[in-house]
Amino acid sequence: MEMIKDLLQITLKLEKLKDIPLLAIRFILAYGFITPATLKWRNIEGIARWFDKMNYPFPALSAYLSATTEALGVILLLLGLATRYISIPLIIVMLVAILTVHLGNGFDAGDNGAEIPIYYIIMLFTLIIYGPGKISIDELIRRKLK
Repeated sequence: MEMIKDLLQITLKLEKLKDIPLLAIRFILAYGFITPATLKWRNIEGIARWFDKMNYPFPALSAYLSATTEALGVILLLLGLATRYISIPLIIVMLVAILTVHLGNGFDAGDNGAEIPIYYIIMLFTLIIYGPGKISIDELIRRKLK
């Protein structure tokens, strides 16, 4: 019985650390989106042409929307601001990327497969469910509104 109490105490102590993984998820996602966002903005016309070749509807608009979503995602994820809201369009960007670019290459990231975008979707979904954690502007706003 004493061992069960000890395990329960450890679990309760670990519970206090739950905001650290949420912060780490936000930072990892921001890091993951910064390069694609930067590359898109550096060559937005080329991205629009590439999207056109892949038969995206409204390729120029799609290029601007995806580049903007990713760039805004980087900023908002780093700050922990509107985290749940930005996660939704980022998931959509990832789903489109999976369906149009990665799915034909299988799962493995080394083969440009769907692995990394799937991981991003899982992390973004985690942020939608749990929120950004206490180390965020969202939390500061929540406290002010109470």
